[in-house]
Amino acid sequence: MAENLYERKALIFKALANPVRLEVLDMLIDGEKCVCEIQEKLKKYQQAHISKSLIKLKEAGFIKDRKEGLNVYYSLKICCLGDFFKCLNNILDSDTSN
Repeated sequence: MAENLYERKALIFKALANPVRLEVLDMLIDGEKCVCEIQEKLKKYQQAHISKSLIKLKEAGFIKDRKEGLNVYYSLKICCLGDFFKCLNNILDSDTSN
């Protein structure tokens, strides 16, 4: 059981070890976004890279999706994730101001 727990934790940290995925998570802190909004905001990356990032985040349990017509919407799966990333951003912002 513990071995499976550590494998799952490793999957989570691997999912976080990518700037595109971190950017997506930051975007979703403010609420649900259509995949078209995510792609527009991250247009500096190829669409395929964004799609793979969304899949990785979903597999790791960070985000969920829902379909409405032809659109797919993504949101944080657990609300405390937003608090965690806001806290992390505050820590990093205070480190750069010192």
